[in-house]
Amino acid sequence: MSEIRKIGAEGRVAPVTEFPQQTSAPPVSAALLPPPAAKKPRGRFTRPLLLFGVPLLVVLFSCYAYLHAGRYVDTNNAYVKADKAIIAAEVTGKIVEVAVKENDHVDSGQLLFRLDDTPYKFALDRAEAALAQTSQDIAATKLQYRQALAEIELAQNNVAYARVTYDRQVGLVERKIGSISDLDDAKHALDTAQKQQELASQRAAKILVDLNGNADVAVEAHPRYQQAKSDRDQAALDLERTKVVAPFSGIASKKPEIGTYVERGSPVMSLVSDGDMWIEANFKETDLTYLRPNQSVEVRVDTYPGFEWRGTVQSVSEATGSEFALLPAQNATGNWVKVVQRVAVRITLPHGADDPPLRSGMSATVTVDTGHTRGIRDLLPG
Repeated sequence: MSEIRKIGAEGRVAPVTEFPQQTSAPPVSAALLPPPAAKKPRGRFTRPLLLFGVPLLVVLFSCYAYLHAGRYVDTNNAYVKADKAIIAAEVTGKIVEVAVKENDHVDSGQLLFRLDDTPYKFALDRAEAALAQTSQDIAATKLQYRQALAEIELAQNNVAYARVTYDRQVGLVERKIGSISDLDDAKHALDTAQKQQELASQRAAKILVDLNGNADVAVEAHPRYQQAKSDRDQAALDLERTKVVAPFSGIASKKPEIGTYVERGSPVMSLVSDGDMWIEANFKETDLTYLRPNQSVEVRVDTYPGFEWRGTVQSVSEATGSEFALLPAQNATGNWVKVVQRVAVRITLPHGADDPPLRSGMSATVTVDTGHTRGIRDLLPG
């Protein structure tokens, strides 16, 4: 290998290496070489496939998806609901006993808390005494009426005797036998007897009014007795209401403390049912086209992602949620933007003994099988 120096444009000398020449390979016979491969025409099927095949597949897939869509409607705007009750005191008093703890399970009729019942016991004793006194008063009134009837009969006899005496004196005076003074005395006695008869009749009528127009009325049927009995029953009811019990089975919460003074009707604690639960799903109005009661529903609660409940559509609300708003939108003002409203749908939720426990307010996702399927005619316009 020899080295040759060249002078560049700038006058510098650059070494150039010269490699020795290689000898060429021996020639190969043409008979031994493989025949050249034929060239394949490109783009003959690819372009028509891209231009017509792919769009056709897209159209077919879209038609298939459209025909098989619309049967199921779902929403994740759904929540577990249960009966809830605000337990309020029906009488006024101080809490002297609390029989439950926070989040305890209680049965229907179980004691929750008790108020001081001493004033109500006294009120019941007074009402019972008043009832007994009223019964005696009615019985005495009936006796007074019978006495008044006897007085009327006596007055009638006195009137008859006074009239006979007066008539006799009139005859004696006419025959010039009797005196005028004796006639005046007889006339006075007759008038007095008649007045006494009138007073006796009025007294008997007044007593009969006190007996409600029926002298033989039973004591229990008299209005005064019924009023006194109602007062006694009210006092007994108030005494019973000092014991506040659970109206249904559920979980007790926000329990009160002993010594708290509560007023009649004031809320004291809460009770949430743990038995009969349902799902309140808020569907868009555009999803209600084929949704009907008694349709099958799949329910998945977010707390238990691997578990599924099978429910049934129970009812559909007659109004959207906005209709129950305190200040509903006034669309007639002209300042209007169309917003898809939601309608509440109530879904029954059977709960088995082995199902996970549910809590009111849990979020859920529901899917309703409407059973509606689209046909080829739905693809046609109009």
